[in-house]
Amino acid sequence: EVQLVESGGGLMQAGGRLRLSCVASGFTTDHYAIGWFRQAPGKEREGVSCISSNDGSTYYADSVKGRFTMSSDNAKYTAYLQMNSLKPEDTAVYYCAVALFPRISAQELGSTGYGMNYWGKGILVTVAS
Repeated sequence: EVQLVESGGGLMQAGGRLRLSCVASGFTTDHYAIGWFRQAPGKEREGVSCISSNDGSTYYADSVKGRFTMSSDNAKYTAYLQMNSLKPEDTAVYYCAVALFPRISAQELGSTGYGMNYWGKGILVTVAS
């Protein structure tokens, strides 16, 4: 059974930083893409970032470019989202998701979330002004 467990969320002041982690288990293939998505109260889900294990290609939403950095440790099936210069509008539940044997790019997976096979339960990030 594939499982994704997020950690690292919490409350932070605007301008601060947090690092989210996502540990994936239940699969062994090296052909996958892993991404971060978020959903703020009353808003639709938004793709934040995605990385392909094959070529390391990445996607970032325009709203986080230059502030968030995604990385992955393929050997540990772990992904990280370093969030710097946090803004109140970054407040949301952040979800980790994985696509096994993806047929589309990290760009397409990350921007829509369609094609992601498994999702974590999410973790709350609150940024106070």
